Formats: sequence, structure tokens, C-alpha cells
Amino acid sequence: MARRRGIMSDRLKEEIAKELGFYNVVEKEGWGGIRAKDAGNIVKRAVEIAQTKLTNNN
Repeated sequence: MARRRGIMSDRLKEEIAKELGFYNVVEKEGWGGIRAKDAGNIVKRAVEIAQTKLTNNN
């Protein structure tokens, strides 16, 4: 099965990883080196950011 292309930009993922404190792992091992919990936290934070932007625009 083919992998889906990501919707979230690499820049946003990097910013969130820095904010959450595990960007050093990404630098050393790549995105495959992060824990599943950290990946989930990236998604959770991205959703929070999107919701905030939608709320502020309305």
C-alpha cells in the first residue's frame, strides 16, 4: 500500500517538535525516530493551532 502524502508542512512539524521539546531526536534520527506518543502530540497541537486560527478569523 502506498504511503499518503502528508498535509502538514515540514516547517510546521519542526516548529511544533521544537515547542514540545523533541526536535533533537528528529535531527538525529529523522521523523521515524520519534515515539508514537510524540507524533500524536504533534497532530494534537496542529489541530489546536488550526482551531485557534479559525476562531480568530470568525
